[in-house]
Amino acid sequence: MRILIALLCLFSTLSATGATLTLKIGEHSRTWQSEQLLSHPDARDITIDQDVAYKRSMHYRAVPLAVLLEGVGPTDHLQAVSFDGFAAEMPAGPLLQPGPARAWLAVEDPRQPWPGLAPGKPSAGPFYLVWADPQASGIRPEQWPYQVSTVSRLAPVEERFPALLPDPALKKDDPVREGFALFQQNCLACHRLNGAGDAQFGPDLNVPHNPTEYFQPAFLRQYIRDPQSLRHWPQARMPGFPVQVLNDKELDALLAYLQHMAPRKTP
Repeated sequence: MRILIALLCLFSTLSATGATLTLKIGEHSRTWQSEQLLSHPDARDITIDQDVAYKRSMHYRAVPLAVLLEGVGPTDHLQAVSFDGFAAEMPAGPLLQPGPARAWLAVEDPRQPWPGLAPGKPSAGPFYLVWADPQASGIRPEQWPYQVSTVSRLAPVEERFPALLPDPALKKDDPVREGFALFQQNCLACHRLNGAGDAQFGPDLNVPHNPTEYFQPAFLRQYIRDPQSLRHWPQARMPGFPVQVLNDKELDALLAYLQHMAPRKTP
């Protein structure tokens, strides 16, 4: 009983002092505590009208992400990793621009915690990448990582994970190439393919089997659009990709990439 009370006290203390965000940009890492970011000279109170995680308007204390990314250039590549293993791959350019779509790091105040994402679920904190006017730059839902723990500058996906690459003999305008780009934007944050990727969230999409091998085409499309409409369970975590996020032409290209990779399995 004493051990339990001690652990609860420790958890309470950690919650009161906030969380730690790690930025791995150069040779050395830099850490930010919640309190430091909440009192940052560039911190602002902002309103996000169409919040991706909460599905409603939300108010945050936030810092423009660009001011924290000292030394990062627009051609660099960044990865934001969440506590649950979600790993969002993002080109740095949109994150650095001052507008019209602007990236903010929302910081949860431990004294005024955000609501849970669902009944019995934790909040999107302690750190959440949100966007003002995301439609202006075509920002996708997977570019809103929440519960972020680390942001790192890395080599592009193509260099780090050659097992993801389609056949180099394909023409430049082949839909499979577009599908590969869409896979990076929409799928790689949760899934690996051929064991390649950093996500720890969802299953591998090629090993041992590719979904194009065991789903009928119409059902696979339905599953991507609305997973709960095909098989419903309370703990499901895969989001749907409606036409506003992934139009029919883009979905065709994504499926072309998956089908192309089915015979390109690697050990």
